Amino acid sequence: MSDQFAQRVLDWFDLHGRHDLPWQTDTTPYRVWVSEIMLQQTQVKTVIPYFQRMMAQFPDVEALAAAPEDEVLHLWTGLGYYARARNLHKAAKYVSNDLSGQFPDTLEGLQALPGVGRSTAGAIISIAYSKRASILDGNVKRVLARYCAVAGWPGKSAVHDQLWQLAEALTPEVRCADYTQAMMDLGATLCTRGSPRCEECPLNNDCEAHATGRQLEYPGKKPKKTLPIRQTRFLMLRGPDGELLLEKRPPTGIWGGLWCFPEAADLEPESHCFALTGLEPGDIESWPVFRHTFSHYHLDIEPLLAELPTQSEQVMDADRQLWYNVRQPPQIGLAAPVVGLLAQLADHRQAKE
Repeated sequence: MSDQFAQRVLDWFDLHGRHDLPWQTDTTPYRVWVSEIMLQQTQVKTVIPYFQRMMAQFPDVEALAAAPEDEVLHLWTGLGYYARARNLHKAAKYVSNDLSGQFPDTLEGLQALPGVGRSTAGAIISIAYSKRASILDGNVKRVLARYCAVAGWPGKSAVHDQLWQLAEALTPEVRCADYTQAMMDLGATLCTRGSPRCEECPLNNDCEAHATGRQLEYPGKKPKKTLPIRQTRFLMLRGPDGELLLEKRPPTGIWGGLWCFPEAADLEPESHCFALTGLEPGDIESWPVFRHTFSHYHLDIEPLLAELPTQSEQVMDADRQLWYNVRQPPQIGLAAPVVGLLAQLADHRQAKE
C-alpha cells in the first residue's frame, strides 16, 4: 500500500505540485529551516514576501545570529506567532556560535533547536538533506485522516499517535524531498478543509472518507470552548512633534519582546502618564474599544490618547522605552494592535493640522 500511495502522490506532484517556491531554489538547510518555521500555522502565500525579505536582510545563519532581536521582530511584524521569531533568533545564535554555522542533519539534533518540533525537523531533513523523514503538519494530518478515516480530533494524543504511525508507514525511501513537498501541496491545494477537490485527487480511488461522502467529518473538530474576555487600556502618549511613547514587552507572555503602548488597565491614566513622563497630560481622549483575539482569550482594548504639552525630559530606560518617531520609524517589532493604531494616529494628527 505504501509504495502505491507514494507513487500516486509523486506522479501528481510532478504534474501539479508547486516547484517554484522561493525556498525551493538554492536549497540550503538554512533557507529550508527559515521557511519551515515561517510556515508553521501560516499559509504559503502569506509567508513568501516575509521569507524573501528575511533572506535579503539575513542571507545566512551568521547574519541572522548577529542581528539585534528588534531587527528580527521588525521583519516578522504582521506574520504572527512571534515566539517563532524569538526562537528563530535563539536557534541561529546556537547554530552560529556552538555548531560553527553547521545545521544538524539528524532529527534529534534539529529538535534540539528552539522552535523545532518533530514534524518541522522531518521537513528539514527530507527537503534539505534528501533523507527519509516523515512530517505531520496540518495539511498532512487532513490528508491522512481522510484517506484512512481516522476519527477524532488530532489534538488528542491517541489520534495524533495514529496519524504519526500512518505518516511513518507511508513515507517512501526515495524522492524524500519531493514527497514531503507533495504531501503539503496536496493538503493545501486539493484536500482543503472546507471545499476538497476530490475529483482531482490522486488518492480518490481508495480514500475512505471520499468513498462514504464524509470528507468534511475528517479530521475531527476541536471541542468548542467559550473564550474568556479580558480588558485593558493602551495609553497613547503623544509629544508635541508627534512622537509616541512605546514600551518593550517582557520576553514571555503575549507580544513577547515586541514594542507596545503602555498598558493602564487598572491605573489612573493621568497619574500613569505623570509617572512615565513627568508631565501632566492635556485632555485624554477615549477611542472606541476594539477586540484582539488570541487562541485562548479575547482581549478588549480601549485606546486612550493623551497629548503632552512639551517634550518629556524624564530619563528613560533605553532598553525598554523609546519615543517612536512617526516620520522616521525605527526598525523594531510592533505588536499587531499597535500597527493599526499607529496608522489611525497618523490620520488623526493630519485631521487636526
